[in-house]
Amino acid sequence: MESARMNEKSSPAPEVMMLLGTHCPHCPQVLNALGEMVKKGEISKLEVINLEQRPDIAKELGVRSAPWVRIGRFELTGLRSLQELREWAEKANSSEGMVLQLNELLTSGQLDEAVSLVKKEPDYLDAVMEILAEPDAKINVRIGIGVIMEELQETEVLQKYVDQLGELTRHEAAPVRTDAAHYLALTGSADARPYLQALLKDESAEVREVAEDGLVELA
Repeated sequence: MESARMNEKSSPAPEVMMLLGTHCPHCPQVLNALGEMVKKGEISKLEVINLEQRPDIAKELGVRSAPWVRIGRFELTGLRSLQELREWAEKANSSEGMVLQLNELLTSGQLDEAVSLVKKEPDYLDAVMEILAEPDAKINVRIGIGVIMEELQETEVLQKYVDQLGELTRHEAAPVRTDAAHYLALTGSADARPYLQALLKDESAEVREVAEDGLVELA
């Protein structure tokens, strides 16, 4: 029965890499949890590396502390419960998981890591767009998104999202439209102008002002 359920999954269970330290107090708990997940088929492969024995791998991955776990494309640090690890494994490589990872990085103040992640994997901008569309996103998350967008100013990567940002200029929440207008200007693309011009008639004075400033920047 268990085998049948595993075969019904639409995608294979994710592979996991764990970096641990000999004197790391939380590593045994995380390792035990991952071992349990391997036995139950919740992850397909577990690679465990000792940082003291392979500091070169830690340097290559930019890992500064243990435990460090990569589930699919998601990188996690610190103590994680079995339930947390299961939730990340279930969302491995999904858009929902990408949103959760960005939110976690920005909420916990790991701004440099968030910026590096989006630069390394530009499709995380899809997650950025989802967060921007959420008017109730935490203020530190929205500020962090702003830093990410400024880091990508006038890049080809950001310019590919002009139309998605343009869709956000029609959002019912004025703060979302304001952010969209600002980020459209950051694209440096002439394709952003029609969206900004339409906002000159917006009911929100702040939106109109940001759109006007954006058009000046694009002139």
